Amino acid sequence: MNNKISKISIAGVLIAIGIVIPMISPFKIIIEPASFTLASHVVIFLAMFISPVMAIAVSAGTATGFLLGGFPLVVVFRAFSHVIFAGFGAYYFHHSKTNMTTVKLRIFSVVIALIHGVTEIIVSSTFYFAQNLGNLNDYMRLVILLVGVGTFAHSLIDFEIALLIKKPLRRQRSLREIIK
Repeated sequence: MNNKISKISIAGVLIAIGIVIPMISPFKIIIEPASFTLASHVVIFLAMFISPVMAIAVSAGTATGFLLGGFPLVVVFRAFSHVIFAGFGAYYFHHSKTNMTTVKLRIFSVVIALIHGVTEIIVSSTFYFAQNLGNLNDYMRLVILLVGVGTFAHSLIDFEIALLIKKPLRRQRSLREIIK
């Protein structure tokens, strides 16, 4: 099959899964402005292993799932911020001259999780201060700890899940050229 057609098909499947996960997942916790939906970033990481354009498209698609799932607006905007870490991560992953050993993959995961957490803190801070929700202690607890640290941990977990899924996918001859 044509490589471009394969990539478009894979992107469509990943976007569809990314839309459905937040809508039907029984494993979600919402404590505004934080929310945690298990495996919601996995499709984004899988797309990052394929291409920067696909990572950005899948990120936008998964954000649509949060919108359609009726999540609070701050959560939807946090989901749309994923295009930043996904775009940067996929670009680096595909243009890096270094071989991604196990150790380098874990370092990559930590850096991506930091970018992910910081962008979500920025989005959440905008909502928090625009709504004048409380004092500095509440801000530190809700935004920095729940959103920032929570997102960092959630990102690391979902990255590991994506790596577990990636291995058997790469064994498929038709996907070996597509998934790095």
